[in-house]
Order: sequence, then structure tokens, then C-alpha cells
Amino acid sequence: MQMTPREWALLTFLSIIWGGAFFFVAVAVHVVPPLTVVFLRVGIAALALLLYLQIKGEKLQFERSLLLAFLVMGMLNNIIPFSLLFWAQTNISSGLASILNATTPMFSIIVAHFALADEKMAANKIIGVFLGLFGVMALVGGSVIEGENIAIFGMIACLGAALSYACAATFGRRFRTMDVSNSYVAFGQLTASTLVMIPVMLIVDRPWELAMPGTGVVLAIVALALISTALAYVIYFQLLASVGAVNVALVTLLVPVSAILLGTIFLNEILETRHYVGLALILTGLIAVDGRLLRKSTTGG
Repeated sequence: MQMTPREWALLTFLSIIWGGAFFFVAVAVHVVPPLTVVFLRVGIAALALLLYLQIKGEKLQFERSLLLAFLVMGMLNNIIPFSLLFWAQTNISSGLASILNATTPMFSIIVAHFALADEKMAANKIIGVFLGLFGVMALVGGSVIEGENIAIFGMIACLGAALSYACAATFGRRFRTMDVSNSYVAFGQLTASTLVMIPVMLIVDRPWELAMPGTGVVLAIVALALISTALAYVIYFQLLASVGAVNVALVTLLVPVSAILLGTIFLNEILETRHYVGLALILTGLIAVDGRLLRKSTTGG
């Protein structure tokens, strides 16, 4: 499934605001517990999209099949990956988390191959997957050698989040056949996620016992919810419907760029040489997966 220049522009913009998400999370999770940040992210974003739908005059739908699809999508695309990534960022840097998140297309290829008829495995995708795996080995292997146990668990959590995102991208294709807008799909899965997270957050984090966070943390959570979630998901579901699960997962090719820049400039995060080696291998794998550069080189332009 090929992408137009407009779709590439949307993908690039999405990568920037999702790269910002890693920065906002890094600011928040060292003050507010991860599960509370997850709840605030999905809850505020759901309210924002509800207001947006009301302004558009779009009616709410309550078909059982649609509500069930929202619940599954919310689990795969929000609750599981957000919880894993937010916890991971209490132990590893936002830049490293974004690099590991870049393995999402690798998992998407495998999941889509078995779940979707129009996104089967090809030679370039197999090569890309192996390059990505070598990149992960470069990242995680260094921590094993150095005995960084907490960092290892953080990295594994990020890989689990990437797998969950891949399953979500594949599952989300079914919304193309349902009579709902991209905005409504985003609202539905965020609302389902919010309802699930309420009891989890109350039981685990006991937020009434937490101190009120500072202004910077509050602004980071609001930006995370409104920009990196509400707006991002409207764009995400539009791209998912038009270009497919594997192509939309290529957004993670660009996310580490903005995430690393923000972390380096504002949070004084420092990545080691092996992190950049791992990133280079993962990005090379993603380029192989995409296949466009290879096709251009074989056709002379």
C-alpha cells in the first residue's frame, strides 16, 4: 500500500508529536505514578475528543460490536503499551524508550502476515526484521553485560509495548468497514481505556494520597493528552485506514529523532554509543521494510 506526499507529511507530523510524548512522560512519571499518568492521558484526551465530536454534530453510537471493538483497541493501543512505556521511563531515558519503540513495525510485519490477507511477508521485510532484531540485541545486550537489571526490565517493557502497538495496528484495520469516523474511533478507544483505568488507578496508586504536582508537570500531562493523544490519534486512525498497518507503523522510524533531541536539550539525557548503533540498525531495518529506496536504486530513480 503506497503513500502519497500528503500521507507522508501527516506521518512526519505524527512522529513529531509522538516524539514529544516521550518527553512529556519523562517530565511527569518522576512525580506522578505511571498508572495515574495513563489515566490522565486517556481521560483528558477522551473529553477533548467528545467536545470535538459535539462541535462537529456527530452522534454517539452504542452498537455492541462497536463498543467491544473499542474496548479491545483501548487495551492494545492505550492501556497495555502506555502502562509499560510509562513504567519503563522511570528506569530508562526517553530517548532509549523511543528507540525501542521503533521496533513496532518489526512486530507489525509478523502480526500482519498472519492476520491480514493484503500485508504478507516479503523478502525485504524479512531482512528488515532481522536488522531490527540485531539492533535490539545491541541495546539490550549491553545492559546484560553490564548487569543493569532494572534497565533490562525497562527495555523488555518497551518491547512489550511495541508488540501491543503492532497488534493494535492490525486490529484497528477493522474500523474501515464500520460506519464511524476516524475521530469517533479515537474517542471510543480512549473512552474505553479511561473506564478500565479508573479502578486500576484508584486501587494501585491511591491518588488522593499524592502531593499536588508542580505547574510544569501539569502542563506536560495536559500537552501529552491533548496534543500527543487526542490530536495524534485522529491522524493515526486516518492513516491506518488509508495506508495500512505496516506503513503507519513506520512513524516510529522518525519518532526517536524528536524524542532524543528533546531529552538531550531539556532533560540532559545522554545516550551511549551502543544506543546509537542499535538505533542505526533498527532504522536500516525499517528502510528495508519500506522498500522504496531499494526499488528506486534498481530502477534508476
